[in-house]
Amino acid sequence: MQTTVVTKIDESNIDPQVIRQAGQILRSGGLVAFPTETVYGLGADALQAQAAANIYKAKGRPSDNPLIIHICCFEDLKKIVTHIPQAAVRLADAFWPGPLTMILPKSKIVPDETTGGMDTVAVRMPANRTALALIREGGGYVAAPSANTSGRPSPTLAEHVYEDLKGKIPLILDGGAVGIGIESTIVDLTEEVPLILRPGFISLEMLSEVIGEVRTDPGIAAGGQDCRPKAPGMKYRHYAPDASMFLVEGPQERVIAKINDLTRAAVQEGKKVGIIGTEETARYYEQGYVIRIGSRQEEEEIAHNLYRILREFDQSGVDLIYSECFETPRMGQAISNRMMKAAGHQVIKAE
Repeated sequence: MQTTVVTKIDESNIDPQVIRQAGQILRSGGLVAFPTETVYGLGADALQAQAAANIYKAKGRPSDNPLIIHICCFEDLKKIVTHIPQAAVRLADAFWPGPLTMILPKSKIVPDETTGGMDTVAVRMPANRTALALIREGGGYVAAPSANTSGRPSPTLAEHVYEDLKGKIPLILDGGAVGIGIESTIVDLTEEVPLILRPGFISLEMLSEVIGEVRTDPGIAAGGQDCRPKAPGMKYRHYAPDASMFLVEGPQERVIAKINDLTRAAVQEGKKVGIIGTEETARYYEQGYVIRIGSRQEEEEIAHNLYRILREFDQSGVDLIYSECFETPRMGQAISNRMMKAAGHQVIKAE
């Protein structure tokens, strides 16, 4: 077990010495956790096969689950893909740097260890000055899934990274709380009609305004285990707390009543119950450990708080979690996707 150092970093005044140290670790095949605008990433040199393999080992991640390559300059895309369609150029102009990942045909320079054996590669340019500085110093191509144990809630604080990866990686760059709190939107541009493989902050409507018709992969809702994942998070259980989690679906009053009934029965059996409510509903829950995820009027707040709350339930030792569902106007699909995966697609109808 190695020593894991946590180094504070100020995005408004980045210490070049810290970035040089982190970049050297990446160039030598090591791992560095760092902040992005979405979640914390676990970085390695994407063009070194063994470095990419080290990510899978540290996370306990299935080897067929592809990694996203992070770049800091659009020109760098030309080295790792064989073709850049006009749609990619337009999307990059509109959303890079930012929380959008594009899937494109990969070049031979990208090892199979980085792409999970796929002939495509997922690429994004993060909107975080620390991340961009690290990518530049680390060689320009940094593979970086979320910096957590595979399957657990993604890290939105450096403390979450340390909790999961202490002793497994040499360095964590602590940039404070991330901004968005859920992973990037992934769009596959190798299809005839661009296909969203993972919903995120950038919605289908936002993409369509830039490039025209865009579809959503039906597998997002299916949650099956039979596909070969073309993008991170498509096949495996993700974002999951330790406790069994259930989403309760229906009209708000019936959802509250159903969660109260379920909680009452579980408490009578000696179980500790966690409840995810909102600013508007939390006061109506009669028992259980209730956490407010935010207001239904502030969908960014709900997304930002989700993973932190799931980790808080882990620390509190609850046996069961019941959560309301969140159909928000713009980020609803992304929030629902993460919550469905965290709950293992366990949904209770509030009849």
